[in-house]
Amino acid sequence: MKEIKRGIFGDSKDVAGGANAIFCFVLRKPVVTGTMNHATYKNPAVLSHHAMRRMVGIIALLLPFVLAGGTIVLSLLGPSHALPHPLLQRSISDYRWTSMRDCQVGGLCAIAAFLMCSRGYDWIDEITGYLAGFLTLGVALCPSVNPRDYVHTPLQMELNTVHTVFAAQLFLVLAFFCLVLFRKTAPGKTLTRRKRHRNVVYATCGTIILTCDVVMVSLNLEGAQRLLGPINPLLTCESLALIAFGVAWLTKGNGFLRDRPHNHVQPA
Repeated sequence: MKEIKRGIFGDSKDVAGGANAIFCFVLRKPVVTGTMNHATYKNPAVLSHHAMRRMVGIIALLLPFVLAGGTIVLSLLGPSHALPHPLLQRSISDYRWTSMRDCQVGGLCAIAAFLMCSRGYDWIDEITGYLAGFLTLGVALCPSVNPRDYVHTPLQMELNTVHTVFAAQLFLVLAFFCLVLFRKTAPGKTLTRRKRHRNVVYATCGTIILTCDVVMVSLNLEGAQRLLGPINPLLTCESLALIAFGVAWLTKGNGFLRDRPHNHVQPA
């Protein structure tokens, strides 16, 4: 089993085969040399953690496009050979009632599992990871109502309410990740130039998620729904929030703006 992990998470020179080459951005580790006072990037646990974060980011980043594109492609390949109606669903949640149902639920469950395995510098990071995972799992397992049904049972309405509450709280927690937790600096490490750049990315992503959450909540107001209706606001905001969440986690997983080796050397 250890040899398999080394093959996946080891140095890029050990990666063999076309499939691993395609995913080298996700799973490769940076080569760091020199003396360091902290755990090096050659630590398998650190490499696995970074790869897990990148996988969370990739799933979140691609989910809106996969759901929308998959529904269109499957509809064109289906018996009707026509575009779906409507072309885009009202929200990410509504794709549960399309041919991409399994992808939607599976993607959310995968994100939930990765979030629950997330670790940080202290107990706050760990509790936040469990909370985000629980909320994501709640969104996946408590479906919204089917927009094509004209009548809904009391149970369906209750599950829809739980789904909506979980989703709103989830985006708040994801914003907290970006605006607070990701911007921390590891104890004993200096704040490098690349870390400052990453903090700008985290702040931007967190602000986007928070703004989208506020807009989505405001859609309960009649005036907001009428004003923003032409841009399909729920799907737009959910997609933007997921993309921002994905970019933040890709960055946190050393996918973007990773520190250069000399930036890790601590001052005497």
